[in-house]
Amino acid sequence: MGGKNKQRTKGNLRPSSSGQAAELLAKEQGTVPGFIGFGTSQSDLGYVPAIQGAEEIDSLVDADFRMVLRKLSKRDITTKLKAMQEFGTMCKEREAEVVKGVLPYWPRIYCKISLDHDRRVREATQQSFEQLILKVKKHLAPYLKSIMGYWLIAQCDTYSPAASASKVAFEKAFPSSKQPEALVFCKDEILHVLQDHLLKETPDTLSDPQTVPEEEREAKFFRILTCSLLALKKLLSMLPKKEVHSLEGKLMSLLSQNKFWKYSKHNVPQVRSAFFELVSAFCQYLPELVKAEAPRVCPAVLLSIDDSDAVVCPALWEAVLYAVTTIEDCWNHVNAKKGVLPKLWTVLREGGRGLATVIYPNLLPFFSRVPPGIAEPKLEYFRTFFSSILQGLSSERATASLSESSAISAAFMECLRFAVLQKIDNEDDQRQIHQMLIRDQLIPLIDAVLKEPRLQNGPIFYQIAETLSSWEAKAELSSDDGTNEVFQELLSNFWDHLLKMCVFHVDTLDADEKSLFAVSGMLQVLQNPKNAAKPNTRKCLKIRFTDEDESERNTENGKLTELKNSDPEIQADLQHSSLLRKEHLENLVCSLAELSIVYVNEQKSEQHLKFLSALLTSFSSNRVFQVLLEQGNDVSSPQAESQSETKAHRESLSVQFLYAYLITWLKEDWRKDTHFLVDTLYSVLNCCNSNDERKVILDDLTKMDLKWIIFLQIIQKACSSTAKLNLVSDWLKGETLGGRLVMLADDLCHLGLKPVVASSESSSSERWTLLSLVLSQHIKNESLIGETYVERIIDKLQAALSKAKDLSEAGNTEPSVSFICDVASSFFSSVKGCLLLPSSEDLLLTIFQLCAQRQNATHLTDLLVCKLKHTWMTGVNSLVRQLWSMQKQSTFLHKSAQWVKNQILSSSLDVKSLQVLISAVTDLLSKLMEAEGQSGCLVGAYVERVIPNKTEWGKLHESLSTEWMHKPLLEGRLSMNCEPLGSHVKLCSTTKLPGHLCTSALLSKMVLLVLENGIVHGNDDAERKKIDNIIAELLYSLQWIEELESPPDLLLKYLHMLEEMHITYEKFSALSNTASLQQTIFDRSEEHGRLWSLTMAKVIRVENTVSCEMNHLFKTAEGFLPLTEGRLHTLQCLSPFLIEEEKKELVSQCVAKLMTCTETELSSTDGAFGCLSILNSCLKDRSIDFDHLLPGILKIIISWKNDNDDSFLFSCNLKETSAQLVGFNIEMIRYLPLLLKHSTAPLAESEWDFIMCSMLAWLETTSENRSLYHVPLVQIFACVSCDLASALSAYFEAATPETTGNLPVNLISEWKEFFSEGIHNLLLPLLVKVTGETKNASEGCFQNAVLTSLGEALTYISKDQLLNHKLPAKFVAGQKTNLPDKLQTLLNTLSPLLLFRARPVQISVYHMLYKLMPELPQFDDEDLKSYGDEEEELALSPPAALMSLLATQELLLENILECIPVGEFAVIQPLSDEFCLVLGYLLTWKLILAFFKAASSQLRVLYSQYLRRTKSLNKLLYHLFRLMPENPVSSGPALEAPNKDTKTFFTEELRLGVKGTGDLSSQIPHLACSVYRVTLKDLPAMVRLWWNSCEKRVFNVVDKFTSKYVSSVLSSQEISSVQTSTQLFNGMTVKARSAAREVIATYSVDDIFIELIIQLPSNYPLGSITVESGKRVGVAVQQWRNWMLQLSTYLTHQNGSIMEGLSLWKNNVDKRFEGVEDCMICFSVIHGSNYSLPKKACRTCKKKFHSACLYKWFTSSNKSTCPLCRETFF
Repeated sequence: MGGKNKQRTKGNLRPSSSGQAAELLAKEQGTVPGFIGFGTSQSDLGYVPAIQGAEEIDSLVDADFRMVLRKLSKRDITTKLKAMQEFGTMCKEREAEVVKGVLPYWPRIYCKISLDHDRRVREATQQSFEQLILKVKKHLAPYLKSIMGYWLIAQCDTYSPAASASKVAFEKAFPSSKQPEALVFCKDEILHVLQDHLLKETPDTLSDPQTVPEEEREAKFFRILTCSLLALKKLLSMLPKKEVHSLEGKLMSLLSQNKFWKYSKHNVPQVRSAFFELVSAFCQYLPELVKAEAPRVCPAVLLSIDDSDAVVCPALWEAVLYAVTTIEDCWNHVNAKKGVLPKLWTVLREGGRGLATVIYPNLLPFFSRVPPGIAEPKLEYFRTFFSSILQGLSSERATASLSESSAISAAFMECLRFAVLQKIDNEDDQRQIHQMLIRDQLIPLIDAVLKEPRLQNGPIFYQIAETLSSWEAKAELSSDDGTNEVFQELLSNFWDHLLKMCVFHVDTLDADEKSLFAVSGMLQVLQNPKNAAKPNTRKCLKIRFTDEDESERNTENGKLTELKNSDPEIQADLQHSSLLRKEHLENLVCSLAELSIVYVNEQKSEQHLKFLSALLTSFSSNRVFQVLLEQGNDVSSPQAESQSETKAHRESLSVQFLYAYLITWLKEDWRKDTHFLVDTLYSVLNCCNSNDERKVILDDLTKMDLKWIIFLQIIQKACSSTAKLNLVSDWLKGETLGGRLVMLADDLCHLGLKPVVASSESSSSERWTLLSLVLSQHIKNESLIGETYVERIIDKLQAALSKAKDLSEAGNTEPSVSFICDVASSFFSSVKGCLLLPSSEDLLLTIFQLCAQRQNATHLTDLLVCKLKHTWMTGVNSLVRQLWSMQKQSTFLHKSAQWVKNQILSSSLDVKSLQVLISAVTDLLSKLMEAEGQSGCLVGAYVERVIPNKTEWGKLHESLSTEWMHKPLLEGRLSMNCEPLGSHVKLCSTTKLPGHLCTSALLSKMVLLVLENGIVHGNDDAERKKIDNIIAELLYSLQWIEELESPPDLLLKYLHMLEEMHITYEKFSALSNTASLQQTIFDRSEEHGRLWSLTMAKVIRVENTVSCEMNHLFKTAEGFLPLTEGRLHTLQCLSPFLIEEEKKELVSQCVAKLMTCTETELSSTDGAFGCLSILNSCLKDRSIDFDHLLPGILKIIISWKNDNDDSFLFSCNLKETSAQLVGFNIEMIRYLPLLLKHSTAPLAESEWDFIMCSMLAWLETTSENRSLYHVPLVQIFACVSCDLASALSAYFEAATPETTGNLPVNLISEWKEFFSEGIHNLLLPLLVKVTGETKNASEGCFQNAVLTSLGEALTYISKDQLLNHKLPAKFVAGQKTNLPDKLQTLLNTLSPLLLFRARPVQISVYHMLYKLMPELPQFDDEDLKSYGDEEEELALSPPAALMSLLATQELLLENILECIPVGEFAVIQPLSDEFCLVLGYLLTWKLILAFFKAASSQLRVLYSQYLRRTKSLNKLLYHLFRLMPENPVSSGPALEAPNKDTKTFFTEELRLGVKGTGDLSSQIPHLACSVYRVTLKDLPAMVRLWWNSCEKRVFNVVDKFTSKYVSSVLSSQEISSVQTSTQLFNGMTVKARSAAREVIATYSVDDIFIELIIQLPSNYPLGSITVESGKRVGVAVQQWRNWMLQLSTYLTHQNGSIMEGLSLWKNNVDKRFEGVEDCMICFSVIHGSNYSLPKKACRTCKKKFHSACLYKWFTSSNKSTCPLCRETFF
């Protein structure tokens, strides 16, 4: 049930839901029928009588409750669970009265469902019951008896959440005081239920065998059995005592049943466990009853003693102990020697089978209860018992687990102590038993532990020490019965055997190091169990033995043991026993030490030496040293003797031992581990008499050449223990050690920095650790060694690091730097006041410098830099804290600021270095900001130190190269009349950043950090000004980069870095008000002009300040007079932002000034030059109307010409001319195009003459001075002259009859015949010369600027002027051509310029050549007529000049694009070399395609044949599919309505202007798309041929792309060209249907009528055009088919439009009607590709054929016979 996704019965549309079914019934009938037969088939389980006749009872139950109770009877678990949860909720939410109605039916439901198989249902039942109880409270009482039995069972549920829920419900129903009463009230019913479950029920009676699987039935039965046994136990424990006895009768009947006792052997462990728990309860609460049933109880319990199930064991042993205690004669009912004890021995020998922690704590109580009769003979009994335990301890399971082995050993020792205390009348027997216990049991136990390292971690040695203490206490107590003697004998027995055993372990050459370690550990514990580290810190309960009689008395009372924490007794014991034990121990130690020294001396045994060291550490007494010296002297070497003589005067035995042995051992180089020797040294020092003596010894050692690790260990051990520190403190502070450490530091630093042979890494790391330890470890605020030595060591480290900075051998410095880092880091972090030492501040500075430089300068790895950073951050942290507490200046901050400043002023940083430096300084400032109370002062002072002074700023401005001026000068945003750039422009470095950029970036970051954290220091206004100055410099830097025409990558990376590090103007304006910054920049602009003015304009644009808000920035126009360069530039840059009145005022002032200008003032800034500059700036931004003033200004200029001819640079050499004059002329030339553009008043003829003649004269100057184009002002002069020519050309080109009415009469004709001719006769040769001199314009954008203006002017050249050019002749040897010389010269001169590396030249040359293309095919046409028909398969090359250029371009392009798969978009960087190459290639093709289009159909065939042979077109198409973007959407201004079609590069026309406005990055993709469209349009057949020959992937790419983007454009153009065609056919009409992409042609002649329908495919023109027939009258079917095929062939194979194809077809049909016969090879009159008629006739059959068809026939058949008559063809 409840499964939603099962296969359904046919017709059953919805899943079953018992709830829904019940609801439906209620809806249909108004009532719910009675609950008949809930649950199983047994009829007595119906809960509520059927509805008939019981309405009044039924109506007590609420309808919702009835629904839920009904669901509870379902078999599906999910339904029951949800219903029970719902029942609980309803009990909680409904009124008490409604809930009470359910009570009569609840007991039956509860009794069944509380035993449900599903544990979730049981848990939910108890939770719902709790809610029911809370609601009905005492009203539950009448139903208690029927529920209580099951409720008690539920409280013992094996699923603990259900059990605890049931207990909670029980506690809610009865307070704890009332619970026994409640149980008394129901006790009979409870017992009845429990007895039923225990004796009567079976799996099949508890569950329905037909519906419940057997496994589930059994599980439920066993669970209920377990719960019932536990419930009976619970009942016994909760009932009052007298009530329990009242149940005896009923319980007797239970206990008399054999079935009940069989549960002790039940195969389910839970049942057995519950049974034994119940037995324990019987023993506890009904001992009399148990005694009566002893014959059944004892075997059931005692014979199960070997049950090894983890569930059963705890309950079993509890029952065993209860049984042997409660039933005095229990051993009479079992055979102990055969039945019980063998089972117990087996369990013990197996180590408790993994349950030692459960079983063994019960052994002593059990052992003590075994009666004497059974334990006879005592000796054998004890031997078997203890041997079994020992065997168990050695089992794998026990040794593997510490808790197991501890439990076993504890039990062993407890039982041993108990056995020893047993009184035995016969003294010999007692002695035998004691001997056996010591010799055969205790000593083997110790031996086992010494051999097994895993057992050594246990508490066994402590337990032995404790046992010894108790025996020693008894041995010392004098008693009458001789007990003390017994114990003394016992102890001496123990020590003798222990000595033998220890000697056995020690007295062997290959003694096991671990067992030696165990021996020394054991002796240490025996000497002082308190101080030895206890392995197990858990609180442990121990057994205390009382006197024997007391023990007997306790036994009678049933109290077996008294449990107490053991510690206090032991302490007391130790005080007694220490004397007794000391003697024994010392004898033992001396024996072992003696043995060991012999092995060490004779056999050089390392393990014995370690053992000896361990012994001395614990037992450093003179006696031991004496034994060692005596033993040593017997066998010592001569060297040792001589040493002992030299030191003979030293009295102390320990010191003699030191000089005799220990030093020799310490000096042994091969020894890896020296820890134990250092421990021995401390033992020696411990026995010394005074600190002075100790210092002398240690100083001696220091002077010896010992390994450093020994000193490290001495100091480490001193730091870890105060006692040890006191022994060596004088030596630590002394000069011997201090001096050695300073030398060590020096050696170490040099070791790392010298390229040496790999030294032993580990030893140097130990030495570094030593240094770190003596520097960082402080005890009671004092350094370990003398202060002076600390400072000297730090000096050494600092010196080493500063060398590491300059070393370039990266590898060697690594470990050294790393170690210094560790040392410094721990020094800075752990030593108070460390940074007040000058040396440590220098060290900190050096580390900071290493971190603030780029890694390839310092050659450090990332990991090291990370370490260094952490180190100096730690140092600065300490520094900041100390400065605060000491109020002292820091040299670190001062020096680091100075160093940072030098770094940024040096102009030696690249972007990465700068980034690293900024990060380091940012980190430093962040740390300084954490300083409490003085962060403002520290940060302010730091920033102050880094800021350059005025002269330094001046130098930084000079470091910025002046090439930025080019762009603003050219665009007319700034005007200059001095030579600003010198004769040559210094380009900016491409590897190192100018100092100005570094400084402004770093300072801005610092300032932004200060603003972000709101730290203000000192005078607010002064601070404000400083901050404004810094941000102004940053903006100046950014403006400089912006003005460069093509900033190098370095600067782009720099900008990216600023963005990444959030050093931006936006960030500043978010943090602060920018008004004062604007004022600062404005003031600088007015003072210096130039780049500052451009910066000001940028800020105004970014801030978008309203004009009136700008008023505060500048005064009235008069305020700017007299003009200086700064003011002039400020006005020029402000002009776009001025309001109308201000602009008018400014213009009128300038005009007034112009009128009064004297001759000398013409070219000065404060004269005509300045005023003209401002006028030009105002005119450029056409926001107000000055038209009435414009002609007046022209008149002023003409008057200057008349008065002062020299000021006008007409046809002169500019070499000697002053920059002021050039600047003045530039402004005049700039004025004239603006006049033409804006003036509305007509100009007089004389004015026109002045403009035209001046223009030509200035152009002549330009042409003559091309050698000076590198001089910026001359170059700008050339540009504006050409621009003036362009403006005039554009003016006259756009002239319409309406506008020409105002012009003087002959002006237009003069322009065309003279001036225009003059311009181009000057400029065309100039272009050729300039490009000839500069092979590559990328040498500087300076050259490019002239080429741009020159190219722009040349695009206005007319075709006739081009054909009448005056260029020198240029021909190429071997060039095939039909063109006249002049035209060929022009092509040969201009075509190569398409390869020129400058876009303006390429575009202007393209525009000029494009005008020539339509003229060229006619010369080939004339030549074609002279060709006979004889030559087969003719091919004709397009213009040779273009084709040779194309060949060069193809080679170059192949190199660039070959690695890119066809169909993937290759991105080409604008204005790169590749860009120029691809641009030239595509422009060349545009020219070839224009040439192709202008050719006649016959010529096209020949040209296409040539292209096919050279494969040029195939290459083009492959390249196009790399250059066209995958999604060629045009990103033009989206002003059109959204319903318009998407604009693509195919729908938008490409405008190629010389002055490339627009987005250059989209130019190549757009041009590629344009070329592809024209190719498809004009050469469809060739593209189709190429497409069909492509590989599959390319084929699909081309098809998909063309269908998606190009076909629709071309087919609509084709259809519309048919619609708009003016071509008239005699006898044929053509119509087009654009919607259906169809063309319908109707042909009629005489009585013949033909209709053809031409259908364009969806991937036109790649797919083939289909031709279908409409109506036809008077034509034979065969003939009709031929004609259809011909039209289809023409349309597919000719490179032309549909109209051209139809025209060809019509000629063919006309010829047929005229009587010309078909060629019998192609069945067509006119040849499909070369349009010829059949002319070659066979002499035999007189049939005529096309030459091309015959040629193909002969070559493919390899015969020369006529296709029809098969005669030889002559």
